Amino acid sequence: MVEVSSSGWRSTCHQHPRWLMGLLTMHRTLVLALWVVGFCLVFGWQVSSIDGITLFRRRVAVARPLPRLRPVAFNLTDFGGVGDGKTLNTAAFERAVEAISKLGSRGGGQLNVPAGLWLTAPFNLTSHMTLFLAEDAVILGLEDESYWPLMPPLPSYGYGREHKGPRYGSLIHGQNLKDIVITGHNGTINGQGQAWWTKYKKRILTYTRGPLVQLMWSKDIVISNITLRDSPFWTLHPYDCKNVTISKVTILAPIFGAPNTDGIDPDSCEDVLIENSYICVGDDAVAIKSGWDQYGIAYGHPSTNITLRNLTVRSVVSAGVSIGSEMSGGVSNVTVDNLIVWESRRGIRIKTAPGRGGYIRNITYRNVTLNNVRVGIMIKTDYNEHPDEGFDPKAMPIIANISFSGIHGQGVRVPVRIHGSEDIPVKDVSFQDMSVGLTYKKKHIFQCSFIEGRVIGPIFPSPCENLDLYDEQGNLVKQAVSQNITDIDYDI
Repeated sequence: MVEVSSSGWRSTCHQHPRWLMGLLTMHRTLVLALWVVGFCLVFGWQVSSIDGITLFRRRVAVARPLPRLRPVAFNLTDFGGVGDGKTLNTAAFERAVEAISKLGSRGGGQLNVPAGLWLTAPFNLTSHMTLFLAEDAVILGLEDESYWPLMPPLPSYGYGREHKGPRYGSLIHGQNLKDIVITGHNGTINGQGQAWWTKYKKRILTYTRGPLVQLMWSKDIVISNITLRDSPFWTLHPYDCKNVTISKVTILAPIFGAPNTDGIDPDSCEDVLIENSYICVGDDAVAIKSGWDQYGIAYGHPSTNITLRNLTVRSVVSAGVSIGSEMSGGVSNVTVDNLIVWESRRGIRIKTAPGRGGYIRNITYRNVTLNNVRVGIMIKTDYNEHPDEGFDPKAMPIIANISFSGIHGQGVRVPVRIHGSEDIPVKDVSFQDMSVGLTYKKKHIFQCSFIEGRVIGPIFPSPCENLDLYDEQGNLVKQAVSQNITDIDYDI
């Protein structure tokens, strides 16, 4: 007799013929095997839905077909490009651009950058061109600055932003162009900025660092469905451009140790849409500019008709969305809608100073969510940084008609800090539908100085006494005690 014990039960097998015993053993083995296989399949199916886990399935990379967006399309490999991360592809890019430059009368050309690592020095685009980055395609900026061309200072700045004299060009550049598209299947343009940041911090660079992508004096620009990362300086810089659309882009740089890596800097631009994007960088996520002091005043090209919507941004050392401080050509008609700012030093900020001149007016912020932000709304009028001593200290900027509505969030230390001055008062400011959870329970949480405006309906926290209070029907409830009261505390 054979005893088989399991969980206290006992079975005797001597009563069964030998052939039945073998059949039962085979049956149990088969059931066990099927059960194990089934469990593995179910478990494998579950974990395969988790990004990065491929224990029970072999991931087969299937190249997505590249859309044909122009009448003629080329691959970078057609011009000798090698995507091994080591071969320098500058000549291949230049040959491709040269070929496309001859196709304007036929609707232009498309340059496809396949999957791979495509090392290159800076190169220029041409009109009627689409630069298409396939999935897993990475354009890598060469780290050796001796390969980066020098360019004259921007005319509205007078000097390089960091050094007098010339400045380095951008990795991808274009001037006086029209009908430019940079898009893809979320391919990447990587500036490999670490070497630049280190040299900047060691003060061994002679010239101002260059942006990652810069288009100047151009129009009809679309930039979409790509990732931009680790720029040496500002990441995406449209300068004096018209009709610019930036959509579904991801912009990344380390939150610390990557100085001046602004995400997007529309500069003296007109008719700009920035939407549906994620930006996490080492400076302002978006900074709207229009020139620096007397040079910006003389150049006289404002930034106007700009819409930012559906953005999620983070800036631990600076602000989510800024206007200025270089705004001497003027900034007007800006709408910021559906903005999320998380874990940032400041949420939305306007910054300027005596000597800037120009104006900031007709600015609308609505549906803004602040999550763990030190200062939620900030207007600063003493950002005293100048290109040289030639600025006019009596050139005072005008700040007027700024509205905030639908401002919500939690974990904010100072919800509002608006620091006007006797020379630069902040006029016609309005607040409506505001409720921000605080991390600082004492005084000085809604700070004002030389500000004129109104609060419509109840808001939290309680506004400063510089503002008139209206009910939701527009009736005056309480007039401001004084518009010149100063209650600014930079220690919190």
